[in-house]
Amino acid sequence: MTEFNGKVVLITGATSGLGATAAITLAAKGAKVAITGRREEQGQAVLRQIDAAGGEGIFIKTDVNVRDDVERMVAMTVDRFGRLDGAVNNAGITPGPFTPVADIPDENWFATLNTNLNAVFWSMKFEIPAMLASGGGAIVNISSMYGLIGGDIGNAAYVTSKWGVIGLTKTAAIDYGQQGLRVNALCPGYCHSEMVDPYVEAEPELFKRIIDRHSAMNRLGESQEVADAIVWLLSGQSSFVNGAAIPIEGGEATRLY
Repeated sequence: MTEFNGKVVLITGATSGLGATAAITLAAKGAKVAITGRREEQGQAVLRQIDAAGGEGIFIKTDVNVRDDVERMVAMTVDRFGRLDGAVNNAGITPGPFTPVADIPDENWFATLNTNLNAVFWSMKFEIPAMLASGGGAIVNISSMYGLIGGDIGNAAYVTSKWGVIGLTKTAAIDYGQQGLRVNALCPGYCHSEMVDPYVEAEPELFKRIIDRHSAMNRLGESQEVADAIVWLLSGQSSFVNGAAIPIEGGEATRLY
C-alpha cells in the first residue's frame, strides 16, 4: 500500500501497545507519523523502530488531559510536516479495581472520563480544522467492545467513557462527512497490551477461564490485528465507511454471556 506516501498521521497514546504498533505500521507504509504520549524514553524507542522500518516520525510529549497540550501537539505536527491527513485517538486508561457505581470514588470517575472521552473531544477539536485545511482525511477513535455492550460488573466509568467515544464519533461523522472528513471508531476486545498482560500474568488460570467462557475464538487479540484495521480505516479502501463503530474482538461482544 503506497497511498500513505506523503500523508501525515497523528497518533495519541503511541509510546507502547496498539498506538506504537499502528505508528510503526503506518510509517512502514509511507506515512509521516507524529506519535504522542507522556513517556519520553518510550516515545524515543518507538521512533527508533519507525526509523528502522524506513519511516519518518516525531515524538511530541503530551498529556491528553491538558487541553493546551492537545492543541500544541496538533500545531507541532502541522508545523513539522505542513499538513494533517489522519489521526488515531488511542490514549486511554482503565479505572483500576472493579467497583459498583455507588462506590466509585469521584476522582476515579472523572479521571477515566477525562482521559478516555474528553481527551478524544479535545483531540478532534484541533485535528479537524487542520485536516480540513489539508483537504480532508480520516479519524479513527479507539473505543472498546465495552462501548457496544454493558461490560462487566463494576466497570461503569470505563464503559461509560467508551460508549461516549462512539457517540462522539457518529456525531462528528455527520458534522464533517460532506467536507471530505470521515470519522470511525474501532472497538477492540481483550488484546495483549500493557493494560491487559499484567492481569494475565498475575492470574493466568483465572484469565484463561474468562477467555474460554466469553471469547468466541478462545484467545486474546494481537495489537497488529487492530493496527491493520486502523490502516484500512485511514486508507482509501474504506472511502465509504463513515460513522461506523467496528468490533474487532474475535466475536466476544456477540456472546450473550
